Amino acid sequence: MSYLHRMTCRTDGIRAVAPVCWRGLDGVASVYWQAEAQAGATGYYLSPDPRIVFFLNDVSDHILISNRDAGMAAHARPMMRALYVPAGMPIWSNFTGAHHFAHLDLHIHRDRLLRFLSPSLGASDALSVLRRPVEIQDAPALSVLAGLLVDEVSQPARHPVFAENLVGSIATGLLDIPPQGQDSASGGLTPAQMRRLTARLHARQDRRMTVAEMAAAVGLSESWFAAVFKQTTGQTPLQWQLAQRIAQAQRLLTDRALTVADVAAHLGFSDQAHLTRAFRQVAGETPAAWRRMRIAE
Repeated sequence: MSYLHRMTCRTDGIRAVAPVCWRGLDGVASVYWQAEAQAGATGYYLSPDPRIVFFLNDVSDHILISNRDAGMAAHARPMMRALYVPAGMPIWSNFTGAHHFAHLDLHIHRDRLLRFLSPSLGASDALSVLRRPVEIQDAPALSVLAGLLVDEVSQPARHPVFAENLVGSIATGLLDIPPQGQDSASGGLTPAQMRRLTARLHARQDRRMTVAEMAAAVGLSESWFAAVFKQTTGQTPLQWQLAQRIAQAQRLLTDRALTVADVAAHLGFSDQAHLTRAFRQVAGETPAAWRRMRIAE
């Protein structure tokens, strides 16, 4: 399949430090970048086709991203090592400090992915999979595959079918495909969706997200998300989120330098009394009593 990718890309403060390597494959444009960014550098990226971004080094402490314009203050999250970005999903990025990085971009025609996935998943489930974004930090097996593909993009040494199969393996390893036997339409959230949602929540200091934000994080409508979330966890999204916030409060309470009021402020509770009510609701005791018991141990 002859394919030329299209993408709107605007950057400021980012520059390539080595020649960009390109290789066209069947329905895939593979691009290997080595670049550096200044503190405060920004980027905007939007493609009508699905794409995979794989960083060869950890950038989570240096790059923040958001899917909303001017959303860095309230909706930013760390950039992960590996991302699947569905067609039409915009990304804004901001560098918190100067950083040298390298990444592999795979721009893939949607029909190429469907042709690859549909025989095993069926057309409907394949389409559903392609609509779900994925962001993961730890992917050692995919790192090996990405390294092999970088070699083939930088200095082609084998028939293109080798690189094309590496792309397919990276895609199937990264995409949010339910385990065999689980119906993606009725089986609740997949493990990958729960990991992505948990990572998004933990990226927020106060551990707070709206139900709409949680639904967007896993690529579902708000109403459908609320239904399948309870089916998956036995809790409503807000009950689960409160439990996550109290778990973080417990971790903070082990730091004797922090007062209960400090913990309440850190997690966005209106005051110490608000935290105490929520803590008792989830943990069955007050923060002060919980702390005394743990210190006594």
